[in-house]
Amino acid sequence: MDSPVAPTSSPALPHVARPGEPQPPAAQTELPIELRRPHGPRDPGDAWVEGDRGRFWGRFGSAGLLVHDSAKGILLQHRALWSDQGGTWGLPGGALHQGEEAVHGALREAKEEAAVPPENVRVLFTSVFDVGYWTYTTVAVEVVDAFEPEISDPESLELQWVPVALVGDKELHPGFGAAWPVLRERLLGLDAGTD
Repeated sequence: MDSPVAPTSSPALPHVARPGEPQPPAAQTELPIELRRPHGPRDPGDAWVEGDRGRFWGRFGSAGLLVHDSAKGILLQHRALWSDQGGTWGLPGGALHQGEEAVHGALREAKEEAAVPPENVRVLFTSVFDVGYWTYTTVAVEVVDAFEPEISDPESLELQWVPVALVGDKELHPGFGAAWPVLRERLLGLDAGTD
């Protein structure tokens, strides 16, 4: 989802005790999880691309999973503070791997970040934002077998099911915020049988 590169030198690095010196408690040697970046990059796709329309994460594009549970709402991810647009709410997702299809990438990322079981959802539609040199694909899915998401990597502050009507009340990631009205209408159209 975001740049996973950790600083190579920082006063926040853990203290290494000398022989015979007592080991400090873990709470004094580590940053809180919401401030820690994963060490990486983990894949060649984990990189920024830049062009005349801006800077975007994911050398091969990115994808996110819009998970809709008719009983609970939309699964939103409160983004880690260190991430791009940190502190905002968005979809679990991230950079695609080289040659990876967007649907597969969105399902993989949602499993990595929120423990969304791919076998518990069914793809409804995709929506692509394309700037010419980079794409973001939103993969909308419906829950077919209920599950509870779990934070499974340091990219989330929290995960929350939010009723469809209340999603716009959150401080949304700007990209998701711009796309949400159209995505919402498509979801509601499916519920009404018109899409």
